[in-house]
Amino acid sequence: MDIDAFAKLPPTAYCDVLTRDRVMDPGLRPLWSPMPRLCGPAYPVACPAGDNLMLHVAIHRAPAGSVLVCAAGDSNWAMAGGNVCAYAQQRGIAGFVVDGLIRDLAETRERRFPVFARGVIPIPGVRKVKGLIDVPVVCGGVTVAPGDVVVADEEGIVVLPKGQAEAILAQAMQRAEKDAKTTLEEWVKAHKARIDEAVRSLGI
Repeated sequence: MDIDAFAKLPPTAYCDVLTRDRVMDPGLRPLWSPMPRLCGPAYPVACPAGDNLMLHVAIHRAPAGSVLVCAAGDSNWAMAGGNVCAYAQQRGIAGFVVDGLIRDLAETRERRFPVFARGVIPIPGVRKVKGLIDVPVVCGGVTVAPGDVVVADEEGIVVLPKGQAEAILAQAMQRAEKDAKTTLEEWVKAHKARIDEAVRSLGI
């Protein structure tokens, strides 16, 4: 699978061909700006409330190029801090998508390590409880399985199922190429025709 090919398109392009259930909650957002587009195969983990052990295990196990996708048990503790992000970056992990909070944002921003999360909190979590690792989890309202393709930028986060990813990419590229060839004048003409038809049919 050519991850670089997936990274060429923004989430908006994929959303032209995806269903809503493949798009994460908009509460998960880039924590610094401007953040480069994050793209890679998912390495999912899920942590119980107040604990971040499985994310810490994952930074040692996830293959280089992975997007570490973390379903946090709550939003009362940080799932990761500066050293965790720094080591993950050193190992070649592409970035984090965390349905929860992190801390040490200044360090992460300085290193330019991509992190999408719900926000920041200075309180560290503990590492005592077993959770889930490298199995499907629900993050941001989306079921994410190992190897699914994650594409994230300032427009949002989409998850392409591994078995359908290549077909979705082809459809999205075809749509994007068509849109790129359409001039603004052509778009306005077609758009006005659709709006006029809606106005007529609804009696507005």
